Amino acid sequence: MKYFAVGLMMLMFAPMAGADIVTKAVDYRHGDARLQGYLAYDDALAGPRPGVLVFHDWMGEAEFDRNISRKLAAMGYVAFSADMYGVGIKPKDGKEAAKLAGIYRSDRSLMRARADAALQVLLGNRMVDRSRVAAMGYCFGGGVALELSRSGAPLAGVVSFHGNLDTPNPEDGRNIKGKVLVLHGADDPFVPYEQVTAFQNEMRQAGVDWQFIYYGKAVHAFTNPAAGSDNSKGAAYNAKADRRSWQAMTDFYKEIFR
Repeated sequence: MKYFAVGLMMLMFAPMAGADIVTKAVDYRHGDARLQGYLAYDDALAGPRPGVLVFHDWMGEAEFDRNISRKLAAMGYVAFSADMYGVGIKPKDGKEAAKLAGIYRSDRSLMRARADAALQVLLGNRMVDRSRVAAMGYCFGGGVALELSRSGAPLAGVVSFHGNLDTPNPEDGRNIKGKVLVLHGADDPFVPYEQVTAFQNEMRQAGVDWQFIYYGKAVHAFTNPAAGSDNSKGAAYNAKADRRSWQAMTDFYKEIFR
């Protein structure tokens, strides 16, 4: 079953037939921080098209995020996988990742500014239709995407996959300009029910056009095969939730980018 799941993911991330996907590393800066993201687009397409900003989990920008970017490019979007940590900064384990992610989670102004630096790279790309840009993220990155939207960034939509939902500034929900889609493991122990309820109340009070989808028997990191298959650890891959959540995201982008 493990090999089947990995094989399924490889098929899911394979570029569509006929697509001519171009990828490249992109160096950019935020203040003194040197960052490097990953750009992907279909060179066979002409004219401006929607752009999607991808935010990594707490382990940093990696091949998982680049796979997502390539798949988005095959769907006709310009995708940019952002770097929240900086060139050469890669946590070696969960303990280091928690400490590194904590720098930004404890300073939301820094988180927003670092995320906006990546957004400006995407918005500055000549292939991108600036009126049709979205942000998405996984775990830590889902929280980053939501926090960027709370800053009032010009996003048509935001998608969070098993992301952090909390914010010290719930009143900033009124700054959200686009639609919001949250894809959440119903049994995720790392995002407690109180956080879910607070987020939903934030969306209601801000009058946001939002959707919240629960996936039964899914815990944290349900889109990542590297998370294993043991739900008791709190983070585990769930092929069904992965497939369903990707479809929900696909439908969401069709709606906001039309």
